[in-house]
Amino acid sequence: MTLTRRRFLSISAAALAAPSAAVAGQGARWNGVALGASATMVLAGVTSLEARPVFAALEAELRRLERIFSLYRDDSALVRLNTDGRLDAPPPELLEVLALAGAIHDATGGAFDPSVQPLWQARAVGREETAAQSRVGWQSVRFDAGTVRFDRPGMALTLNGIAQGYVSDRIAGLLAARGFGDVLVDIGEVVARGRRADGAAWRAGIADPDGRVVERVTLRDRALATSAPMGTVMPGGRGHIIDPSGRAPRHALVSVSARRASVADGLSTALCLLDAGAARRAVARFAGARIEVFT
Repeated sequence: MTLTRRRFLSISAAALAAPSAAVAGQGARWNGVALGASATMVLAGVTSLEARPVFAALEAELRRLERIFSLYRDDSALVRLNTDGRLDAPPPELLEVLALAGAIHDATGGAFDPSVQPLWQARAVGREETAAQSRVGWQSVRFDAGTVRFDRPGMALTLNGIAQGYVSDRIAGLLAARGFGDVLVDIGEVVARGRRADGAAWRAGIADPDGRVVERVTLRDRALATSAPMGTVMPGGRGHIIDPSGRAPRHALVSVSARRASVADGLSTALCLLDAGAARRAVARFAGARIEVFT
């Protein structure tokens, strides 16, 4: 597979209680790796010493969520579910994402379907897809507070089309709880809270897989997610966003804004597979959501 969209994660925040004149030059920076990508965190209005516990909490939360949603960690809750076909005592965060995935599945007429993972795996290695297609179907995923299970053998889930948005929401919430009111989180999806240091609203660029910015949007207390099927190119030259029926995506670039990044993330993924009318109807099911780019 060829990854064509750059992955770099960034988190910026300013403390609510920071008197601007006194601490204008004060801030702290962290550089490292998060969610498998290079990452930077910048906190304004605090000293390096004050920032340490915040950085530690952010790192710990990212690691904790990765242990739930990652497809690349043998010990993650999602990998254990996919391996065993059943997960007892599932983490509440997993149940929350599955419930939202179900709502987006319904709103998009089944276009959003995390059970496409067997089809994705077959396509990733160039295998024949008929057998994998028979193991796809959200209606065969069952979950409640006690258990997540599959009704058919060989099923598996991917939450890559929604979990990054959920993680972005969680990180923004963690920063807010620690007194940071002006926040920009960009860890795959964008969450903007408050304003920039100069008092202006946050602005985000929407880029195609080649990195060309096609639109700029203003964000305040909103999230933005962008999906491009050809952002990752699979064997045979096909994109990584897969219609559960196996058909090719209809759109090259879709960007959705919403009150929550998880909602924007799931919708932007699914809308790549829908015609304009179905896309508008799906977005209308989620208060405050809107389509920013649809090409």
